[in-house]
Amino acid sequence: MSQVSTYLDHPVPIAFAHRGGAARGDENTAEAFARAVALGYRYVETDVHATTDGVAVVFHDDTLDRVAGRPGRIDQLSWADLSTVRVGGAAAVPRLDEVLAAWPRVRFNIDVKAGTGVAPTVETVTRAGAGDRVLLASFSDARLARLRTLAGPKVATSLGMRAVARLRVASLTGQRLVLPTSVVAAQVPVRYGRLPVVDRRFVRYAHKLGLHVHVWTIDDPTEMHDLLDLGVDGIMTDRVDVLREVYVSRGVSWREAQ
Repeated sequence: MSQVSTYLDHPVPIAFAHRGGAARGDENTAEAFARAVALGYRYVETDVHATTDGVAVVFHDDTLDRVAGRPGRIDQLSWADLSTVRVGGAAAVPRLDEVLAAWPRVRFNIDVKAGTGVAPTVETVTRAGAGDRVLLASFSDARLARLRTLAGPKVATSLGMRAVARLRVASLTGQRLVLPTSVVAAQVPVRYGRLPVVDRRFVRYAHKLGLHVHVWTIDDPTEMHDLLDLGVDGIMTDRVDVLREVYVSRGVSWREAQ
């Protein structure tokens, strides 16, 4: 792993609050992030889109339908439009710059969900001086390539789906794999469909390359224990209280881990 960023300079395993801890019913909101931080989380996974006027906003879906119960594509709405959207009386769509400013000691794992979000995300992170406390992620390898070009080699990134597939094959065959210098972690599900991804061989090979292995989205305590026994370096969960309990039960100092 290229030492390009201090993003991962905390003890492992790392606990990530997925979308701030979505099991409570809200996600990617200031309230969700505040709850996770109050529980001791220092790593938060979140998602970013951009509005039609180029504002990076924290939101997972392409549209407002599921979360806000109203129509509207994020990339076709202005920030002025989105700033009025409420769920349960609270703002449903925070700005990325506001979130970075509100929690200056928290490290954010930012999944850029669309191509239109690439430049606004990098611009926001740069303006905030937050390059050492974010990791830029995406399912899209092409989108990640653009993120790396704009952000530069010192901002941590993870792997897209095609690169993860290559990493999995390499773990089985032992072939040499060369990755961009900013890649510090493989962030993966336990399996893609019926195809297993995370096993001892995969973890060992990733570690040989100097990569962390972060697994999403794990809500079952038995599975959390199994993955930690395999030696994974981080778990992303919607059930932030459950993951905290698992850490404590294993004798991991929660404050030290975070």
